[in-house]
Amino acid sequence: MRSVRKQSRLSRRRTALVGVGALTAGLLLTSPQPASAANLVKNPGFETAGTGDMPACWEKSGWGDNDFSFTTTSDAHSGSKAMKVELTRRVSGDRKALITESTECAPVVAPGKQYDLGLWYKTTTPDASITLFRHDATNGWQYWTDLKTLEMQGGWTQATVRTPEVPAGTDRITWGVSVYGTGSATTDDYTMEQVADPVPDPECTGTAEQCANGKWDVLATKNPVRSMHSVVLHNGKVLLIAGSGNDEAMFKAGTFTSAVYDPANGSYKIIPTPKDMFCAGHVQLQDGRVLVMSGNKGYPSADGTVGYQGYKDSYIFDPTTETYSKTNDMNDGHWYPSATALGNGDVISFGGLKEDSTGSVTAELWSDAEQQWLPTWKVNQTWSYWGLYPSMILMQDGRLFYSGSHVFGNNIPGTGSAIYDYDANTVTQIPGLQNKDERDQSASVLLPPAQDQKVLTIGGGNIDSNPDANRLTDVIDLKDPNPAYVAGPPLPQGTVDLGNGKVPQTGNQGKMYVSAVLLPDGKVLETGGALHNRANPVYESSIYDPATGAFDPVAADPEARGYHSSSFLLPDGRVMSTGDNPGNGTWNHNVSIYTPPYLLKGARPTITSVIDTEWNYGDTQRITVDRPIAKAELIRPAAVTHSSDPNQRFVDLPLSVDGNNVDLNVTSNPNLAPPGWYMLFAVDANGVPSVAKWVHLQGPSALSATDASAHVHSFADSLEGTVTEPGKKKTSQKVSPTVSGCDRHYGSINVCVPTAFPDEVKKTTAARCAWLKANDYGRLKINGKDDPLKLDRNRDGIACGKGDVAKR
Repeated sequence: MRSVRKQSRLSRRRTALVGVGALTAGLLLTSPQPASAANLVKNPGFETAGTGDMPACWEKSGWGDNDFSFTTTSDAHSGSKAMKVELTRRVSGDRKALITESTECAPVVAPGKQYDLGLWYKTTTPDASITLFRHDATNGWQYWTDLKTLEMQGGWTQATVRTPEVPAGTDRITWGVSVYGTGSATTDDYTMEQVADPVPDPECTGTAEQCANGKWDVLATKNPVRSMHSVVLHNGKVLLIAGSGNDEAMFKAGTFTSAVYDPANGSYKIIPTPKDMFCAGHVQLQDGRVLVMSGNKGYPSADGTVGYQGYKDSYIFDPTTETYSKTNDMNDGHWYPSATALGNGDVISFGGLKEDSTGSVTAELWSDAEQQWLPTWKVNQTWSYWGLYPSMILMQDGRLFYSGSHVFGNNIPGTGSAIYDYDANTVTQIPGLQNKDERDQSASVLLPPAQDQKVLTIGGGNIDSNPDANRLTDVIDLKDPNPAYVAGPPLPQGTVDLGNGKVPQTGNQGKMYVSAVLLPDGKVLETGGALHNRANPVYESSIYDPATGAFDPVAADPEARGYHSSSFLLPDGRVMSTGDNPGNGTWNHNVSIYTPPYLLKGARPTITSVIDTEWNYGDTQRITVDRPIAKAELIRPAAVTHSSDPNQRFVDLPLSVDGNNVDLNVTSNPNLAPPGWYMLFAVDANGVPSVAKWVHLQGPSALSATDASAHVHSFADSLEGTVTEPGKKKTSQKVSPTVSGCDRHYGSINVCVPTAFPDEVKKTTAARCAWLKANDYGRLKINGKDDPLKLDRNRDGIACGKGDVAKR
């Protein structure tokens, strides 16, 4: 993690230098006017002198520990003047000449529009990039994104790039060239023009309802395994991992399964599986293989005194050979662990249950360089218990954001959300998460694009108390100096099956077991879920638009998708949904495919060629397309289970357009796009995506190529929350054997009679038995002599028999 740690240390020390003439958030701007095709940059060639030592409408900016100079030079591309920015010493930070942040100078822009930027430059450093800032009408000036890394050039060279769509609430932007390594960049003749309005309205190729809300199809061929883990492989196939499939009979027989699904022909191939990978962790390594960590060493005892146990074993699945091979063991067992890919190709993992059913407090680190799990003494340890499947999202500076999404019961102590700094080995609480102890099996995603560093958390419940699952959503901007969640819009409501057929949701009823999928048009599909612990499926789907901050209800999956369900993006732009494991122990083998509205708008753009599929950070990569596109992006393929895929991300690729040839500008920051295989989508102005092409983004080789850290801006540096440093070393955290919310005194091990019934169920034998019957539990045997839920009043060893519910 050397390079990642270096970046993180640098980010701790830096202090931004505020540009001269910056607008305050409260300053009223003139009403934005429509941009014309004319150059929107004032004084684009630096020919007009300003009142100080900078040309008119240009200002000095930058941050960090470095020696620098700004010079108006006669070495111009045209005219008599150009601007030279030079660093002669650099420890951290950058320097940049920017268009002045004022109403007089900063170009007016329109939300939803794109702009073509151009300039001429010469450089003596590879560490220079085009950088944008935007003015938000509410929050003032803020960093937007780095658009393009400039290659070293000894002679005058033109650079062009297209901005992403301007975010809502933005009325002006400023931009320039940032130098963040020793050397200089000389620039001249800036241009900025609004991109022409998009193509005519699309033609609907389905019914009006389908074109508005998309459509679901239930496939004729069923999933042959009880898969609760889904990984989209870089060959376009899908790895579906079941292990024992939450079926104790399969576990006792040593029958562990996986399958590989091929969307191209709808076929399944059963894969020999060496261990019970039921409720393991998994993540894709940078070479495209799948690292699978821990799994189920043993099921709980029938009397409930022993809980689930996690083994230490770890395996790698190779998509080429479609086989598993063993790695070295982890330091602890981790049933339900996190798994986060880091910017240098390493993987960090927390939480889960050990071999003795206690909670693991050991942080685990997979070394990409050594291809093994490192011993505990080589890994920074806080001895913190993060719970089960804690959602740990990699931030742009190498730290991890724990979103508050987790599995089973209450959240961690404190605010329920935190930023973890591996280098400093500290945990800082982050405020604002609503009802933090009812976010069990909520979903969290890093919103498109990853450069915006915003996270959305959706829904959730609590299997311990079993209230109605909620409609809460929360959004956080990790670029804020002191980030905090703010309440988002409530989830749309659908219908819920309460055991007597579907009825509309009422009040604040929402859902847990939520799936959230990033789409290539830059929006998020949320789908699936249930109202209670492994019961009462909710039929509702909607699409969240980060630009507007609103949900749009769309067609709902006709299949129940609760516990152990997964939804994920396929390379053709559709979404696949599998699984459902209600408390009665059954399994839904039906597979649903969602066709979003963008695939019903007529012909799709096509990427006709990709010049190179091996990419490096800071590259400019050329593709050709068959017609104009508005944007392109990399989407990391899914590795999802239990509503959790913290590695899911959408990375914008700013464009330089020359007819059907499009140059894509790859981020120079590996923390924004950890190394590995990505789906490359090209999207037209109507939001219609191409079929994805697969490209491989390189990691450590690019990181070691330069002494300068990646261009990382100063965000979340002065956190005000409670900071926790490493505590005393301990072996584990005590965890209740009923952590899964199931009372094991009743039925077989794969049946989950809830330890707490929903609030509306009266605490009587008759009411509880009626609820169990409505949810298809059937007659259940009593395990042992105890009957804590009073379901066997006549003590015949069978719960909810006639003698138990008869009136007395």
